[in-house]
Amino acid sequence: MKTIGLIGGMSWESSVHYYRLINQSVRAARGGIASAPLVMHSFDFAEIAALQSAGEWDALGDKLADAGRGLHGAGAEALLICTNTMHKLAEQVDTVSPARLIHIVDPLADAVLAAGHRKLGLLGTRFTMNEPFYSKRLAAKGLEVILPAPEARDELNRIIFEELCAGTICDKARSFYCEVIADMAARGAEAVALACTEIMLLVKPCDSSLPVFDTTELHAAAAVDFILS
Repeated sequence: MKTIGLIGGMSWESSVHYYRLINQSVRAARGGIASAPLVMHSFDFAEIAALQSAGEWDALGDKLADAGRGLHGAGAEALLICTNTMHKLAEQVDTVSPARLIHIVDPLADAVLAAGHRKLGLLGTRFTMNEPFYSKRLAAKGLEVILPAPEARDELNRIIFEELCAGTICDKARSFYCEVIADMAARGAEAVALACTEIMLLVKPCDSSLPVFDTTELHAAAAVDFILS
């Protein structure tokens, strides 16, 4: 099997799901007590979030690039950035590390298109929703991106950072997310992407009025495909 490097800790609440999903799938494929060959760099998310808020993206890029190089040195043949937002820096990581970067948008787009959808609602942090790095890659794959109403985005972002990243799951927050999904459906969205790796902790397929595509699950599945290839 091939070795994957996980750039995690952003937040660890979602990174633990990457670890679990990848290992469960490898065991299911190989049987017995098989598990995935993984190496991880887990950041202090408080430091990362502070740099995000300050707009220090060059410093963040350096940190992720260093992590990618370190994981390759530890034997990783491919890398996963275990967060949607930090794919803003994916090109910088991919450029400096010899290990292949498995981009989180690609398995998402493939799954949405395979299901026959063309108009995708996008839920994520304010960086993912407001900046073009994510939507442009989806558009290049042939998807039309529908964003939450501007007045809803601050609350969506607050719930991620203040609740989900701290392990708090609240019915009021779930209801708000579902209202936003319903609004995007009314504006033409055919499916919704949970494009923050913590949202899957809050919103389940049974909660949503639209088909749900969970980037954590899809990204982990892409990693397993690489490991077993």
